[in-house]
This record gives sequence, structure tokens and C-alpha cells, in this order.
Amino acid sequence: MAQGAANRNWGNAIERWLPKLVVSPLFAASLIFVYGFIAWTTYISFTKSGVMPSYVFDGLAQYERLWQTPRWYVALRNLFVFSALFIAISTAIGILLAILLDQRIRAEGVIRTIYLYPMALSFIVTGTVWKWILNPGLGIERLMHLAGFESFRFDWLVNPDFAIYTVVIAGVWQSSGYAMALFLAGLRSVDDEVLKAAAIDGAGPARIYTSIVLPMMRPVLLSTIIILAHLAIKSFDLVIALTGGGPGYATDMPATFMYSFAFQRSELGVAAASAVMMLMTVVAIIVPYLYSELGRSGR
Repeated sequence: MAQGAANRNWGNAIERWLPKLVVSPLFAASLIFVYGFIAWTTYISFTKSGVMPSYVFDGLAQYERLWQTPRWYVALRNLFVFSALFIAISTAIGILLAILLDQRIRAEGVIRTIYLYPMALSFIVTGTVWKWILNPGLGIERLMHLAGFESFRFDWLVNPDFAIYTVVIAGVWQSSGYAMALFLAGLRSVDDEVLKAAAIDGAGPARIYTSIVLPMMRPVLLSTIIILAHLAIKSFDLVIALTGGGPGYATDMPATFMYSFAFQRSELGVAAASAVMMLMTVVAIIVPYLYSELGRSGR
């Protein structure tokens, strides 16, 4: 009997500790390779690091150099333009597509798959494909010339003043389907009785969506904006594949700025400072969102 009790205790101990043992390697890897490197990068941003890491503390000198670099302001301006247009257009298209699919149209599954397919591609693939499409010698402009429209010009990809908008086009094509999926899930969760009551009261479809459905989807809208903003701030592979940050550095973003200064210009301290600024931007977006969500769940 004592042996049976010992076996049960041993089995309970294994059952209690097994999940922790399974998760602990992943937890340790995340602790080292995510948070450990975040801490290391933050420290490097306060040192005299140049070509190689230096652990000589230098205060805010790297941040002063960062904010005295004209290229950093170009990257920030591009980030603002890209983020504003990317989030606004992707959200608007996502809402419109979700409303369209919410009408229970035929072949909904096929249409939904077509809209979602771009999100299954990596940003490298998206950037490469759109680089071909927007190339004046290969894509849209070339096709229009072959069709007889010799005066047609669409050279945004090589025009420093418009190149950033090509990144917006590719990003919207990639992510608007994902926004559609989020909004469609929100629309399907709306109580049909509320919609029927509004229809009985004489409200038309446009009034129902603008006055009833969309206000009820504020949490979905907020989540969509947060996710798209996160994608915009991290946009590196899309820019690298589509424009390479060019022409010149006309489409530079904070992520490509950091890469260039770390691996091409060998200014590790400035690159680390720019990475910390990006992290602070992400935290400034995520923390209020988490605070609002936790506050809502606590009520």
C-alpha cells in the first residue's frame, strides 16, 4: 500500500513538472535571444561602439549623433507617410471587403481565399513581385507602351519623390486581406437580432453599418490598427526587396537605417540607438492597448 502511495506521488510530481520541463527550453531561449539581446542592444547604444562593440560607457552621445543625422529624419518621415497611408488604406479596404463578404454571397470561400492569399506570402516575395510589376522597363509602363500608349509613364519606383508610395501599394496589397479577415470575424459576431430590429425600425443597410455595426466593432478596429502599426514599424524586408531603400535613401525606414549603419557603415552605436528608438515606438503603441484591454477584462 505504501508502494502504491509512493507511485501515485511520483506520478503526480511528473504530471506537475512535465509541462514546465517541456516549456523551459523555449522560455530560456526567448529569455536569452530576445530579451537578452534587447538588453545588450540598449546597453550598446550608451557606449562608444563603432565597427566593433565597445563597452566603454559614453552616455547619450550615440543618440545625439542619431538625431544629428539627416538620413534619420528621412527615415522618420517615410515611416510616418508609409504608416499613415498603409494603416488607413488597409483598414478601409478590409472593412469594405468584410462588408461585401458578410452579404453571404456565392463562392464566398473562394473569394475569401483569394483576398487572404497575399498574407500567406512573405514580404520578400511581395516586394520582389511588385518590383517587377512597377519596374518601368518590365511592368505596367512597359505593357502600356506595347499597347500603343507611348506617352504613358509610371516611374514611381525610380522617382525619389514617389518611391515611398510604391512601398505603400505593395504593403496594402499584402495586408488588406488580413484586415478583412479580422473585420469579417467581428461582423459575424454581431447579434442578428440587433440588425433585424434596426431593419424593422426602417434603417437602411448603410445606416445599419455606420451607426450600429461599426461602432460595435471598436475593439476589432483597435486591434487591426495596432497590428498594422506593428507591421509598419518593422517594415524591413518589404523595403529591401522592393526598393533597397533607394533611389539613394529616398525610401529609407528606421529598420533599413539601422541595418545600413550596423552592417554597411560600421556605426554600431548609432544603429543600436535607432533600434532602441524603434523599440520605444512599439512600446508606446502596445502598452496603452494592453492597458485598455486589461482594464476592459477587469471590469
